[in-house]
Amino acid sequence: MRTILKKLLQIPSVSGREACLGKYIAQEMRSYFDTVETDALGNIICRKRGEGKKLLFCAHMDEIGFIVTFIEEDGFLRCAPVGGIDFHAAAYSKVVFEDGRFGVLIPEEGVKPEDYKGDAFVVDIGAKSRDAAARLVSVGDCFALESRLFSLAGSRICGRPLDDKLGCAILMSAAREAASFQNDITFVFSVQEEVGLRGARTAASYVEPDFGIAVDVTMTGDTKGAKPMAVSLGKGAAIKLKDKSVICDGFLAEKMASIAFAHAIPVQKEILTVGGSDTAALQLAGAGCRAGCVSIPLRYCHSGVEMADYKDVQACRELVCAIAQTKF
Repeated sequence: MRTILKKLLQIPSVSGREACLGKYIAQEMRSYFDTVETDALGNIICRKRGEGKKLLFCAHMDEIGFIVTFIEEDGFLRCAPVGGIDFHAAAYSKVVFEDGRFGVLIPEEGVKPEDYKGDAFVVDIGAKSRDAAARLVSVGDCFALESRLFSLAGSRICGRPLDDKLGCAILMSAAREAASFQNDITFVFSVQEEVGLRGARTAASYVEPDFGIAVDVTMTGDTKGAKPMAVSLGKGAAIKLKDKSVICDGFLAEKMASIAFAHAIPVQKEILTVGGSDTAALQLAGAGCRAGCVSIPLRYCHSGVEMADYKDVQACRELVCAIAQTKF
C-alpha cells in the first residue's frame, strides 16, 4: 500500500483537475472489477456484480490547491483557493503547477500573520514581467503545495496530500481482494469533494446503493491544544457516528463495529464537530441510502505535514475488506 500511496502522491489532482489521476486509477482497477466507468464529472466507478445488497465504497481523488486569477505587471501571480486553505500553514511554501513548474507562495511585504488571507498572497515563479510570466503560466492554471511523503518514528508517516489519497490507496489495495467480495460491490473514486462533495452525489445517484461507505480522513484529539475528541493516532480505524454534515446510519455503524470485532480489527468511534465528508453526499443522493464512513485518523489536516499512523491505515484497509466480504 505504501507503493500505491507514493504513486498517487506523484499525480496532481486539485479539485476539478482530477483527470490524470482518474485515468491512472481506472487503468489499475480494470483487472479487479467487471466494469470500470468514468462519468461526466470524472468519477471513476468500479463495479463487481453480485447478488444481495448494493454496497458502495467511496474515496475522493481531489486535493486542495489554488487557481491563478491574474498576472501582475511585475510577473507575480494572484491566486484563489480551491478548497479549504489555511494560509498560515501554506505561507512561504514551494508550490507545483500541473506541468511541473515551481513557484513559491508568499504574503505581501508587511502583512502580519493575523491578516493572512488569500488576497494578501502572491506566487513568485521568478518571472520579471507580465509577458515573461504569461509565457509560462496562464490564468486558470492550477497548482498545489509540493507533494511529499516521509517516515517518522515508529509507524508514523507524514506529508501531503494524505487527504484523501490515503483513502484511494486503501480502496486500490482492497480491490486485490475483490474475488472474495460478497453482495454487489462498487468502488467510487470521486471528484470535487473539497469544494462541496459534488462527485460522490452524482456517482451515488447513478449506482443507487443500499449502503454507502466513505473512506476519508478525520481529525484527532491527541495534539497539543486540540479540542477533546475520542480519536487518536495509533488506535485503529475510526467509525464515524456524526460530523457537521451527516448523522450516520445507526444500523450500519453498529454493523461495521461488529465486523471489526469479529476480525479483531482495532477501531475507535468518531464524532467530528466541524467539517464533513462524502458520507453526507452518499446519504442524500437520489432516494438516499444508509450511509457510514471508515475514517483514517490524521493530524494537521490540510497542511503540508499531514500525519498518519500506518497501523491505522492498515486497520482501515482490513475493515473495508471485511465489510466487503460480509453478506448483508
